[in-house]
Amino acid sequence: MATDACEFFAMQWLWTWGGECFGYREGDDLWTYTGKHVGCFHGDEVYAPSGWYLGEIKQGNRLVVDRSKYGQLKARFTRSLDRLSCPRCQDNPALKLYLSHKDFPSPDMF
Repeated sequence: MATDACEFFAMQWLWTWGGECFGYREGDDLWTYTGKHVGCFHGDEVYAPSGWYLGEIKQGNRLVVDRSKYGQLKARFTRSLDRLSCPRCQDNPALKLYLSHKDFPSPDMF
């Protein structure tokens, strides 16, 4: 019997600062709800396959970009193959942005 990918993997659902359901963190990987592997975490900071800083988690489950960290670079990585889509969680209310921060991109941007 096939197991639904959304039930099989232990994941932490994440939203953008603006409240849009982005996807989930599984271990050190960031996935869109559509199943695209878009980032790798180093602590709470997430980096693109190219190694460039994408953003970070704040307030437990919100993705945000700290503009002062643009230009940070970690080791490159190879994206994993796409997965099955998961049902998208409901959006949440937007939060007020911190000074020098901007909202994390929509999952549709990846």
